[in-house]
Amino acid sequence: MTDIHFYLGEDGVSHLVHYCETHHLDSFLLVADQNTYPVLGQAVETALKARHWDVKSIVFDSPEVIPDEAFIVQVLVEADQTERTYLAVGSGTITDITRFASHRTRRPFISLPTAPSVDGFTSPSASLVIGRIKQTVMAQPPVAVIADLPTLAAAPQAMIAAGFGDILGKAIALADWQISHLVWDGSFNLEIAARVRKTLNVCTDAVGEIGHASPDGIQKLMFSLFDSGMSMLDFGNSRPAAGAEHYMSHFLEMKLITEGRHAVLHGAKVGLCSVYAAELYARLRALDRETTAVRLQATPQPDRLADIQRIHAVYGSIGDKLVVEQAPYLNMSPKAYAHLQQHILERWDAIQSVAAEVPTPQQLIHLLRQAGGATTPAELGLSDEEVEQAVLHSHMFRNRFTICKLGRMLRLKEGL
Repeated sequence: MTDIHFYLGEDGVSHLVHYCETHHLDSFLLVADQNTYPVLGQAVETALKARHWDVKSIVFDSPEVIPDEAFIVQVLVEADQTERTYLAVGSGTITDITRFASHRTRRPFISLPTAPSVDGFTSPSASLVIGRIKQTVMAQPPVAVIADLPTLAAAPQAMIAAGFGDILGKAIALADWQISHLVWDGSFNLEIAARVRKTLNVCTDAVGEIGHASPDGIQKLMFSLFDSGMSMLDFGNSRPAAGAEHYMSHFLEMKLITEGRHAVLHGAKVGLCSVYAAELYARLRALDRETTAVRLQATPQPDRLADIQRIHAVYGSIGDKLVVEQAPYLNMSPKAYAHLQQHILERWDAIQSVAAEVPTPQQLIHLLRQAGGATTPAELGLSDEEVEQAVLHSHMFRNRFTICKLGRMLRLKEGL
């Protein structure tokens, strides 16, 4: 397992000071925004300066921070010849900006979460917006995650619910990963899958506590977010914890960015999209082997040129990149496609066993409501049609086999 120091307790600031003393760190570049600086950043800055340590602070004053070139450059401009440890005081966006800037200046960073809203604190890659396009860029994980429990418990409930939504998405991600293992590729790890399953179960069992932001509930949520992130880091990519629900979320995020609309919390979108993915799994469970065989026989292999045109029409300027990304699927020979169909039939019982573990859409909606999360597109400022478009087109975003690609082969939804 990758070694990242993790602390979650009643006095994160004091623990940070102790950690820095132990590791002989005395020069820092603190990154925060107008919301996270007053709730935690100022206390961190004051505690470090009280030790007469060198602290430079960047506090973004924009009401909406985007991990794009403008904000990244603000951090890089403040980098000097001093070998500073970066401090990311915030949640997903602040962490990704800091992760990228610290990596490019060859300095370590420490994550100081202000809300239990995402599982990406320990990620080695940064989710950035470059040229108004969402991109995953190689960077680095933090050397430590130091979480102050009172700060996390005081976070807006929408951010806490977003963290729960990110964890709830594991119900889809794990199923997608197993089905991909059965019919598409061999990359699967039982031990890591069990770890991710545990994070899901811990949070669903504690949904009432999480919905009331009790210290115990927040502690369980934050431990689960950290463990989920570590599972991805140990596996080497996001496959254990991201499936169709995440690609739908990415699709919607890029749409909002392109149209200049306000961002929606990542975990909130993931939670909502999990409901739509669960609907596809419900339809999958309703099929028997005989019906499946008929549908596979009656559904022709998608036309390669038509799919390429569709990718360009939907994704515009990044179409060429996604055509390359989708090459293993787009370029399958008729023989290879027939072999994939045969795999599905041969492993139908195992596929159905996987599908049986996915909660129903109604169960996911109930859990999201208990946590205070959104369960309809309108609650997130989205339309029903926009989310439907995410269901139909997001499987072209990553070269991974998910319920959407299987659903296309089995005609689980018109338009896939």
